[in-house]
Amino acid sequence: MPERMPAEARWERDAQGTPLLVLSGDWRGRGDLPPAPEAPPGEQIWRLDGQGLTSFDSLLPAALWTLSNQSGHALDLSALPPGLRGLLQLATNKAGGSSAEPPKKRRPRWLTLVGLDWLGRYERTRDTLTFVGEVLQALYKGMRGTTAMRGEDLAGQLHATGPASLPIVALVSFLVGLIVAYMGAAQLQRLGAQSFMADLVTVGVVREIAALMTGIILAGRVGAAFAAQIGSMQANEEIDALRAMGLNPIEHLVLPRVLAMALMAPLLTAFAAAVGMLAGLLVAVGIFQVELLDYLYRSSKVLTLSHAGIGLLKGTVYAILVALAGCRQGMYAGRSAEAVGEATTKAVVQAIVWIVVAASALTIAFQRLGW
Repeated sequence: MPERMPAEARWERDAQGTPLLVLSGDWRGRGDLPPAPEAPPGEQIWRLDGQGLTSFDSLLPAALWTLSNQSGHALDLSALPPGLRGLLQLATNKAGGSSAEPPKKRRPRWLTLVGLDWLGRYERTRDTLTFVGEVLQALYKGMRGTTAMRGEDLAGQLHATGPASLPIVALVSFLVGLIVAYMGAAQLQRLGAQSFMADLVTVGVVREIAALMTGIILAGRVGAAFAAQIGSMQANEEIDALRAMGLNPIEHLVLPRVLAMALMAPLLTAFAAAVGMLAGLLVAVGIFQVELLDYLYRSSKVLTLSHAGIGLLKGTVYAILVALAGCRQGMYAGRSAEAVGEATTKAVVQAIVWIVVAASALTIAFQRLGW
């Protein structure tokens, strides 16, 4: 093992009379420098000579940087080894740069803001279409029996979507049916036509209100849960882990939820319609003194297969839109807890907007077709 040369440092003066600090030997673990000489007024630069250095660590550049800062003299680094000179230059530039004011950002012009807004809308639309395409591919593979979706995942989502939603669906449908029956009866009573309450409540609830209320309840309860569950997996990089293992997250996470909503939506819509009709019957018979048999007879006459089918179809369409909105927001959520919350809020808002748009389009289409 070679013998370490002792670390030495001494102050001299060069031919021009400038103070010169001569360093030599092994400076590993050493940072003690001799006191600086008395400097005459006007002397600004001290020279360093490190030609005799054999090795050093971070203590030596730290000691030289401290010496320069405390004395207020600049150091001539030209005679130092490249490594030591680079460290001191880096420290000097960093210290000098900290006091510089950051460059001011130019405020973008209004045309730039409009362009950025439309670019964001285009990217969101492209992501949504890509997501829907991937879901359709997974559904096609499921119909061919080649999907990787597990049966227990579908069973769990069926329970979370259907039986677990029955209490809130029953409560909201009963109250909405009560309101529709009461408000409708108040207007019909002016004309002495209380007996038409059955027509109003049955057609309105079965054809429109049951599906609409079921879709909105599912958006707030199930769609938000979808976004939160998948968004949390996205934040924890669990979805990336699935892709790294060669598993398709659309088939494992999205397809069971979409299928569960599509399968349970007609049952929930039919249940909501029955509860709403019951609430209307209680109002008609209990408050407006409509004969029970007359109410049941008129309800059976107006309740056609067309009204029931349209109501169930609308409920299914709304539920699928809710599932797509929730899963889409979860899959494209950010990597933080705040991003998961934003994805949940966006899922509910997007689902309700899609439901309203779909309700308007389907109502106009069925009316134009005469159904």
